[in-house]
Amino acid sequence: MKVALFVTCLADLFFPEVGKSVVHVLEKHGVEVDVPLDQTCCGQPAYNSGYPEAGREAARHFVRTFEPYLAADWAIVLPSGSCTAMIREVYPQLLADEPELLEKCLQIKERVYEFSEFLVHVLGVEAISATYAAKATVHHSCHMSRGLGLRQEPLEVLSRVKGLELVPLSNAEDCCGFGGTFAVKMPQISTAMGEEKLRHIRETGAEVVVTSDLGCLMHLSGLARRSGQSLVCKHVAQILAEGEDGRGLRSR
Repeated sequence: MKVALFVTCLADLFFPEVGKSVVHVLEKHGVEVDVPLDQTCCGQPAYNSGYPEAGREAARHFVRTFEPYLAADWAIVLPSGSCTAMIREVYPQLLADEPELLEKCLQIKERVYEFSEFLVHVLGVEAISATYAAKATVHHSCHMSRGLGLRQEPLEVLSRVKGLELVPLSNAEDCCGFGGTFAVKMPQISTAMGEEKLRHIRETGAEVVVTSDLGCLMHLSGLARRSGQSLVCKHVAQILAEGEDGRGLRSR
């Protein structure tokens, strides 16, 4: 199996360890990984802020960058449900008036997968060699759960990690408050939503909160850090990679 990795802006700029973890896990399962260096942002911040032409230009660039992987029959994997939803759901709308690019876009979107979705539905991973001794709860991002309908996939992967006790999160369907530029434009509301989410996380008694979206990870980890909470925030890929390397929470 071959994968072209779309790293995403937040992984590139703020969470490079997540990108490394994705590569580590995929290679552990025999996948050849390539990272096209010309990739940029998926365009979601601009599009959601009311600048469709900027989003359209990002879509054009994405299609041109990943088009070469069509001939080689590669899959395209992202460590982000949000960016995956942008490509699969919004790009066809943005490129609707550009037939040549739209055709390529529709071919590409069929090969675009969120990380845990790829592990479950494409690789069919059943055995996970990771050990991560901790009590954890899972935050489902809005775009991934509502936009893509993916909720069980990260749970299915995490349930196979030895030593990881998964506990349910009340009001799990609630947004963490990040919402991309929403957090910048309406910081008071965003912060209040994030603090409520953290309260529900504390109620579980979990040491770790796991998510599949880096915006949520950045928002919750930042709020927890500034309020002095000893909460560990991890991406699904980090749990798997650190667990395989013997760097699970209690083994450090």
